[in-house]
Amino acid sequence: MQNTIFPKSLKKGNKIAIISPAGSVEETQLEKTLALIKSKGYKPVLGENLYTKFQNGYSYAGTEEQRIKDINWALNDPEISAIWASRGGYGCQHLVQYLDLKEFKKNPKWFIGYSDNTVIQSYLLKKGFASIHGQTIKTSSFGVTDESYDLTFDILKGKFPSYKIESTENNRVGEASGTLVGGNLALIYALLGSKYSFDFQDKILFIEDIGENFYAIDRMIMSLELAGVFKKIKGLIVGGMTNMGKENENKSYEESFDPFVNQQIANRVSQYDFPTVFNFPNGHIFDNRPLIIGSEITMKVGKDVKIKF
Repeated sequence: MQNTIFPKSLKKGNKIAIISPAGSVEETQLEKTLALIKSKGYKPVLGENLYTKFQNGYSYAGTEEQRIKDINWALNDPEISAIWASRGGYGCQHLVQYLDLKEFKKNPKWFIGYSDNTVIQSYLLKKGFASIHGQTIKTSSFGVTDESYDLTFDILKGKFPSYKIESTENNRVGEASGTLVGGNLALIYALLGSKYSFDFQDKILFIEDIGENFYAIDRMIMSLELAGVFKKIKGLIVGGMTNMGKENENKSYEESFDPFVNQQIANRVSQYDFPTVFNFPNGHIFDNRPLIIGSEITMKVGKDVKIKF
């Protein structure tokens, strides 16, 4: 694979495009993060269809054509230095066939988001560009850690993170180095077999998810196994797994790291020997710390876990 290209660091006064590539948002949901971006010295530039709503079995942020127009504007406008998704939801798969990187290739910029935005990040990495798997603009409206945004701004300034977290009983000890791929498990699963799927060979895979039935998690993990993913990767990082199963039946429903899901995944990958980390703070959870998709990382799993970019 070609070497991953990292966008230039941002400077005060640079413009950040704010777009809605998937689900619709309300203005009030974005106010806090837009103010935060301004306080850091950057200028948020709102996409034409940022607050558009289009009902078609789901509340999208505009028609497919409107959302394609906004993302291609953000990717290619030379005055834009980074792109920050307002939210995830569903809809990025509609756009991926129509993404235009003609000017983007001359002036690569960070794309920031998670959840459904995994589709865009997979596409960018296939083209050789790194992106930030981290907080969306909307997330702060329902409360998250300050560090999750601060660490994202650090990456924009060129300072990459190193993480040290506690080990858990499901972890598998070992060390591995490789390019980080992945994101939301449901979207990794949805892209399998398509030309937009991640290349898993010799990579370190990150997965997270929210709101799935237990059998659906197992089905997705089984699909990765049947596709040979676990024979290819050098390491596995499991992030937030929350709101799983039925709320009235799952005592761990509100927990960031559902213990049953962790055990499900641990059982499925028990036949392999790559190092495995559970309970990594990234995903649809209160403490969602950014990861850089496409970056070379080193993971060391022992009495504690160290992940260095």
